[in-house]
Amino acid sequence: MTKKRILLVDDHEVVRLGLKALLEHHPQFEIVAEASTAKEALEQTARHLPDIVLMDIRLPGASGIEACEEITKSYTDTRVIMLTSYAEDEMLFSAIRAGASGYVLKQIGGDDLIRALEAVGRGEALLDPAVTQRVFQEVRRAVKEEEASAFANLSQQEKHVLLLVSEGKTNREIAKALFLGEGTVRNYVSSILSKLGVSNRAEAAAYAVEHNLREYL
Repeated sequence: MTKKRILLVDDHEVVRLGLKALLEHHPQFEIVAEASTAKEALEQTARHLPDIVLMDIRLPGASGIEACEEITKSYTDTRVIMLTSYAEDEMLFSAIRAGASGYVLKQIGGDDLIRALEAVGRGEALLDPAVTQRVFQEVRRAVKEEEASAFANLSQQEKHVLLLVSEGKTNREIAKALFLGEGTVRNYVSSILSKLGVSNRAEAAAYAVEHNLREYL
């Protein structure tokens, strides 16, 4: 069995000792080095090329997130699990952006931590169950913001016209539904195509459906 080589990074020696004692009971892991700062983490990673870096987010000086970003950028075979005492949203998303493969709370049980290390060692990504819902909420929020921004340049009336275009209505039918003249509708459609950067009604209709226009009326 090939052991997963682990670098422990935490500025508290007691925490490192506890993690080391836990992992030494599992022969699939080998502690190759320890570090107490981001600078030491980078030095030890360069020296030992560990498979996994188990690292506290909050370190003196440069943060664990900064170290994570540097490690994942420079050592693509090394994966990083961020360890933290608090489920802070900004820290969570910063860790994900920095390339962390895992994010777990220090309150995690020993067995769960072992499973997290095994999962990341297999190349999987892992989040502590306590923060998973937050990630989904953030993703949904980002999607909603992106969809809403897709129509930011359109007036409310243009959105109504676009909706009817997406339903396959002709200019005459749109004019009747919105109590407008056909010439006015034609001008609206031309403006919509220009603002959306599309060349015809079919493309505009596809754009409206793709970005869920109906939800923003």
